[in-house]
Amino acid sequence: MSSGPAGPVHESLLDAVGATPLIRLNRVTAGLAAAVYVKAEFANPGGSVKDRAALAMIQEAERSGALAPGGTVVEGTSGNTGVGLAMVAARCGYRCVVVVPDRTAREKIALLRAYGAEVVLTPGLVPRDDPRHVIALAQRIAEQTPGGWLADQYTNPANPRVHELSTGPEIWAQTGGRITHFVAGVGTGGTISGTARYLREAGGGRVTVVGADPESSVYAGGDGSPYYVEAVGHYLHPETTQDVWPQVYDTGAVDRFERISDRESLLTARRLAREEGLLVGGSAGTAIAAALRVAATLGPDDVVVAVAPDSGRAYLSKYFDDDWLTQLGFLDAPGAPLVRDVAGNPAPGLFVAPSTHTVGAVLAAVPGDGPGAPGVVPVVHPRRTDATTWAAADIIGSVALDELRRLVTADPAVAGELVGRHAAAPLDTVGAGESAAAARARLGPGDGRPLLLLVDGRAVATVPRTGLG
Repeated sequence: MSSGPAGPVHESLLDAVGATPLIRLNRVTAGLAAAVYVKAEFANPGGSVKDRAALAMIQEAERSGALAPGGTVVEGTSGNTGVGLAMVAARCGYRCVVVVPDRTAREKIALLRAYGAEVVLTPGLVPRDDPRHVIALAQRIAEQTPGGWLADQYTNPANPRVHELSTGPEIWAQTGGRITHFVAGVGTGGTISGTARYLREAGGGRVTVVGADPESSVYAGGDGSPYYVEAVGHYLHPETTQDVWPQVYDTGAVDRFERISDRESLLTARRLAREEGLLVGGSAGTAIAAALRVAATLGPDDVVVAVAPDSGRAYLSKYFDDDWLTQLGFLDAPGAPLVRDVAGNPAPGLFVAPSTHTVGAVLAAVPGDGPGAPGVVPVVHPRRTDATTWAAADIIGSVALDELRRLVTADPAVAGELVGRHAAAPLDTVGAGESAAAARARLGPGDGRPLLLLVDGRAVATVPRTGLG
């Protein structure tokens, strides 16, 4: 590599991985004494921090002989690692097969295919030991493919090592050794583990490492229920028999966590675009929201660095789509009336039928039998019995209580059956901040069943479809 007045000149795309800029935030930090910088990992040629790990894993596999010329690179990923692997594979002449959850942003899937990768979609919300799980399916494809090599970012030591060798030293040099707080999300754990290892040693232990985690992620003590920010945190399916954390994640690397809600993450990402001109993804919103919280407690001698793993260009159909956010209850539509204005004032708390409860237990728990009593209720994956709101993705069906009563009257043995056996399709959902007129047009007359009212992506109540006017 050489440098000219216009910037570096690379002999290969691979030489362009890393050496990403550090960008100071100015407007969203108004009133804060501490300096807050963003490590702009979206400046990598494949658009994310995962380019570093992808290149390192492939180079190590080539050195060890695990990946031979003409071989096939296989990985299970939420998208960014797959994009990095597909980019490097294209440059080096490998076939690439990437397994991704069906909840992955369509822009990422399009990127994978643009690089020539073969994309295999699989359900994203299945137990870890389900053969359709993204990791299990990728392992099987690698084993059954001649010349197949599984990158396995979750166990591959090259993942955290590249951050110890590159990301950490870059941040230390860019801040002149002044960094006091490092903030990053935990996905596989490679970025935070490797970077923290270097910064702690370089700083003699004075750099505080803060993990930014989705509110319901199990890493920081959440219930494991689904969330909307991709590529960060740890989702736990309720039917998973053994929770397996990534081997590359060094839990001792994190001094403390900041738990960030979907709303705070997504609105922070949107705010960065509109106030700083930085178009970043949802996980960057999580990290920067945490960094702003941390900075609010610090003084003028402190320097906070947050990792922005990828660009918002991969999420234009999600986090930067007003309709998507409004239908999930994250935003309010312009104009009135909104759904919350016309649907009345639903009672707090959502009565649900856990799929593992019996029909008799559900009927016995129904709160009252008057005009306000529920008629059709959601069937959910059971988590906390004291929950008053439910992640929309945890709602797997619905049951009509009168139909259950009729079945029990006809055959008392039905009372002992699991309610999940009698579940019909889930109820349609409506965002609390949707325009009532737009919601009516989108949902149509339907089948007369109530709607699930969503606030911040979580179901909080049922409302009658006729309540939309």
